Amino acid sequence: MASGSDLFDKALGELGMVLARVDQGAVDEACRILADARQIVFYGCGREALQMKGFAMRLFHLGLPVSVVGDMTTPALGRGDVFFASSGPGETTTVLTLMKVAHAARAKNLLVTAQPKASAADLADYMLVIPAQTMADDQGAQRSSVLPMGSVFEGALFLLSEIMVLKLKDMLGVSPEAMRARHTNME
Repeated sequence: MASGSDLFDKALGELGMVLARVDQGAVDEACRILADARQIVFYGCGREALQMKGFAMRLFHLGLPVSVVGDMTTPALGRGDVFFASSGPGETTTVLTLMKVAHAARAKNLLVTAQPKASAADLADYMLVIPAQTMADDQGAQRSSVLPMGSVFEGALFLLSEIMVLKLKDMLGVSPEAMRARHTNME
């Protein structure tokens, strides 16, 4: 087994290579879609859900109208709203079902995935592709990451969301002080 330092270097290198292949024009357009949304509802499964909840929290700090599927305060979606889902493998059944619900309600489906030819892509109005290993391709010859299962996708999703927060902060003209003022005092 490689040393901890070697594994760290490999993992960081993988994340850098993945993020270097993300289409920056697509990221900018996704930011515009989020900035213009009447309401944004986030969803992801498993560890992707943790990344999406963190992203939703930062958008709340920016002053955007956000919620997460499953929270009691999540509103009904409709025209002018965005359902922002993460499905690295692109075949997550809950994501597929919720995207159909959002579509029927006339909300936009914004998808982040590693599999642009999977079923979820067919339901997306707009897609961000993170070209990283997920649980759809972590076995045998397809395996490309030192990290297990979908970890490289999840790590790249975190970093991509933070870059999108920076872009949205500038786009919306939100100060660091305004973001901090929206942070909870209940912790």
